[in-house]
Amino acid sequence: MRIPFSYIWRSLWARRLTTALTLGGVALVVFVFAGVLMLARGLEATLVETGSPDNAIVLRRSAGSELVSQIDRGTASVLETQPEVASAKDGRPLLSREVVVVINLYKKTTNGMSNVSVRGVSPQAFELRPGFRITQGRAFQFGTHEIVVGENIAQRFQGVAVGAELLFGGDRWTVVGIADAGGTGFDSEIWGDADQLMQAFGRPVYSSATFRLRAAGQFDAVKARLQADPRSQSLELKREQDFYREQSQAMAKFIKILGLVVTTIFSVGAMIGAMITMYAAVASRTVEVGTLRALGFQRRSVLTAFLVESVLLAIAGGAAGVGLASLLSFARVSTLNFGSFSEIGFGFALSPGVVTRALIFAVVMGVVGGFLPAVRAARLNIVNALRAS
Repeated sequence: MRIPFSYIWRSLWARRLTTALTLGGVALVVFVFAGVLMLARGLEATLVETGSPDNAIVLRRSAGSELVSQIDRGTASVLETQPEVASAKDGRPLLSREVVVVINLYKKTTNGMSNVSVRGVSPQAFELRPGFRITQGRAFQFGTHEIVVGENIAQRFQGVAVGAELLFGGDRWTVVGIADAGGTGFDSEIWGDADQLMQAFGRPVYSSATFRLRAAGQFDAVKARLQADPRSQSLELKREQDFYREQSQAMAKFIKILGLVVTTIFSVGAMIGAMITMYAAVASRTVEVGTLRALGFQRRSVLTAFLVESVLLAIAGGAAGVGLASLLSFARVSTLNFGSFSEIGFGFALSPGVVTRALIFAVVMGVVGGFLPAVRAARLNIVNALRAS
């Protein structure tokens, strides 16, 4: 015979205090676990969404980031002649020659210095990336020392406002606008004229070139042509989203590993707590177990009943932990991106995958924490259990 589910539910309700304490412990561990997964997912989403599926980026072959990539002017001109490059509204190739450098600014909260990416772009950059919208002030004028800053930079760093002047590259740069890039990586960048920035930093070459494909299916064709052309064999073509996904991998992996170490320590404590709770339940319900066995319920039924109790506690705690973690979606943090060695702001991202993994983690804690007490309950001798009264 199977023990009815109502018995399991009444047992949990009868021990409301210990049930609540165990549930709270599991919830806190799952909250930490889900928060770590959301943090890594938020970083990945921010950088992947920075790229467009219709755009391709060209860097020097084997360059891990734009900071160490080099593309000379002649090679950039070759890229503009490729038939797969879409045309801008003015009829010119929709391609942006870009240079990326890193400067130091002071944070508002800590007054500490941090790296910030400065991206020099071509006039086609705003049409190439329509998600980069000016929300305050205006766009910078090419040929001048004017710049536009991303929203994350304006919020987190000192002296960054419309009309302010920033000193870097041996020159003064006037902030004429603040841009909203929709929570992508461009929110953590400063944009200016590529040629002006190259002159200020003494760089004779570009870092990368990004262009819009006439059709997404033409990527392989233009990649094969560039590899066959002796003038561009030193270059590597990637889809823009793939490039930014690669940029997020190192940092996301670090966050996951660090978080998993912390979560593992907490989970051991939670499982021990659940185990103690279930052992206490077995000790206080010895007569009940003996009565169940005397009524004809088999050992495996008793084992299953106690194990289900533990799993139900874990699932309820896991759901509560995920619910608490979902509130983190309203928070944004910033850290050093290992790919660009500069500040990047991003939020916690809750996804179905995060919820599933968090609940599976909770169930595992419930099974591990409840298995040994369940085995003990199932092995109680009927006569000795009934005499315990």
